[in-house]
Amino acid sequence: MIVGEQKPIDEIWEMTRNHKRVMILGCNCCVAVCHQGGTKQAEMLASLLNMRAVQEEVEIVYAHGGIERQCEHDFFVPMLEDLQKEEAVLSLACGVGVQFMAEKFASLPVYPGLNTTFLGAVPKPGIFTEKCQACGNCVLAVTGGICPVARCAKRLFNGPCGGASGGRCEINRELDCAWQLIVDRLEALGRLDDYEKLFPLRDWSCDRAGGPRRLDIEGYVP
Repeated sequence: MIVGEQKPIDEIWEMTRNHKRVMILGCNCCVAVCHQGGTKQAEMLASLLNMRAVQEEVEIVYAHGGIERQCEHDFFVPMLEDLQKEEAVLSLACGVGVQFMAEKFASLPVYPGLNTTFLGAVPKPGIFTEKCQACGNCVLAVTGGICPVARCAKRLFNGPCGGASGGRCEINRELDCAWQLIVDRLEALGRLDDYEKLFPLRDWSCDRAGGPRRLDIEGYVP
């Protein structure tokens, strides 16, 4: 899931305070799961900002709403009439949702209410941990299902660095060494031979040389 964190209220206020009407639009998918971007959060944020407007004697009304996903056209249909009444939108979606809406409504300012942080999992309620950086070249088949890109602080591809000790990361001793986890996992699977497979050095500077990535599904008919 995509994990995000709501921007500081002061930053949001400064982005939006010069409008008369602002719709705070929640996204009820990934960022709602981490309690940052759903309809409920949009309602709470609208209340806080409307109180701020009263305190600072600024004429502005913050409305609130939400849709299932802000990255697909169909989900906007129930909100089209409401959005046409607004001067601006504060999107509580990830960066993808913000950009998608900005393209869809070319004359409507769209502001980000969240900082998109990482792709993560939920080990227990209220805790979200990074597991994937969407690098586009998945090696999990060889590393026992543990990602060295997201979980190694140095993004090393061929074993641990010289500073790891006691199964802990050199950069943050509170973290497990990702490569120690990989070795332990491969050993448990009886696949330690995979640890000897070498990956070519990766040129991270060229990773996005072709611009934004795209996936076209051949033969797909909606």
